Amino acid sequence: MKIAIIGAGIAGLASAARMAIRGHEVEVFEANSYPGGKLSQFELQGYRFDAGPSLFTMPQYVDALFQEAGLNPAEHFRYQRLPIVCNYFWEDQTRLSAYAYAGDFATEVEDKLGVKAEKLQASLADSRHKYELSGRIFLEKSLHRWDTWLQWDVLKAMLKIPQFDLFTTMNRVNERMVQHPKLVQLLNRFATYNGSNPYKVPGLLTIIPHFEHQIGAFYPEGGMYSITKAIHQLAESKGARFFFNSTVEEILLDKNKAIGLRVNGTDRHYDQVISNMDVFHAYRRLLPKAPQPEKVLRQEKSTSALIFYWGIQRDFPELNMHNILFSEDYRQEFQLLSKGQVSDDPTVYINITSKHSLGDAPAGCENWFVMINVPYNAGQDWDAIIARSRRNIIAKINRILKVDLESLIACEEVLEPRSIESKTWSHLGALYGTSSNQRMSAFMRHPNFSTKIKNLYFVGGSVHPGGGIPLCLLSAKIVDDILHKL
Repeated sequence: MKIAIIGAGIAGLASAARMAIRGHEVEVFEANSYPGGKLSQFELQGYRFDAGPSLFTMPQYVDALFQEAGLNPAEHFRYQRLPIVCNYFWEDQTRLSAYAYAGDFATEVEDKLGVKAEKLQASLADSRHKYELSGRIFLEKSLHRWDTWLQWDVLKAMLKIPQFDLFTTMNRVNERMVQHPKLVQLLNRFATYNGSNPYKVPGLLTIIPHFEHQIGAFYPEGGMYSITKAIHQLAESKGARFFFNSTVEEILLDKNKAIGLRVNGTDRHYDQVISNMDVFHAYRRLLPKAPQPEKVLRQEKSTSALIFYWGIQRDFPELNMHNILFSEDYRQEFQLLSKGQVSDDPTVYINITSKHSLGDAPAGCENWFVMINVPYNAGQDWDAIIARSRRNIIAKINRILKVDLESLIACEEVLEPRSIESKTWSHLGALYGTSSNQRMSAFMRHPNFSTKIKNLYFVGGSVHPGGGIPLCLLSAKIVDDILHKL
């Protein structure tokens, strides 16, 4: 078949690789001059930064692409498991290292917080149990096709729904399992992995710690952008053609069938169309005359991010690659986010790839990717929010690390909801499409295919199964499975 793919984000790249491996004629159109979407990179005064996602989990989904092509993944894409997933800091000077291996992590929690190791181990066991019961079913399959619900493993999982904690929240599950407020806060923060609120999101999302602490957190050689490079090169090696600086203006329809694209004013015809564009803009901009799934398009959006990329003229041995400096009042922070506001005491995430890739910063310096959660763009005064948040972030880092940070910042770049939307077409700058705060959110995401238009499919973070690198890769697999079962 001749297949068009709109967008060279990570899901578009994975789709291109999968379709090309199967021998289809694949053409990918990307409005930017580079592949990767959010998973891109840039350099600033001798510092290299991964622009978007900074945590790599579930590497088997990248490996699977090379295995599908009959290749040894290790010859094309290398990564290492991190011995410490994250260092955590609180205002009262409590510090804790979340070791990759669950036993070491539990011992650290007992030593630093006085929580019996068995409590954390039980929580992680519960996380594993939920994943084994439901994770592969709900993440690796379409939830919008009847044949999924007729499969035996799915029917068995449905009988165990009471064990999924769908009718309570992540926060309540964590309070029940570990009780200690700091450890609850630590486990609650996993809700932010898909832009959600731990005080609202269903307890099923307590499966997320399993990904980090029992499967592992990893770092790719050369940084996160090497994921983009590896998959892009794989797709090209199998014959996929990429057209950059090529804006898709319309998906061409013949009655209720997608037949091609209008790109830079030229009509091009295809047998199948796969869109990696945010589903909101795909309908509003590329399908203006088609039936609009208004209920889906108007769903609550996920949170966004405010990121400062700082070149820091010093090294910090107390910091690791991933670091969290917690707010004093986590619940209030999320209450403000839900109102479209930003706390004056935000939780601060610091990612430093130069801890592992020394060439990412000059000698004796570090490249800091400093992020806080912020609401999606609803017309707030972002210039004022950015200025105030910058002051608050620096003040928090100064208090906890006992440093004068401002004097160490050699260079700076900023990414915020407005620029996230302009660069990646993420509607309103929401990083993960719709939020997962509702009990049935997983079922309310747009499916990976159009129910009204034949030969039209959707991948990426704004559709099932959701945002983040692993889920975007799975969206490409789901479309591959659907297309080749027809």
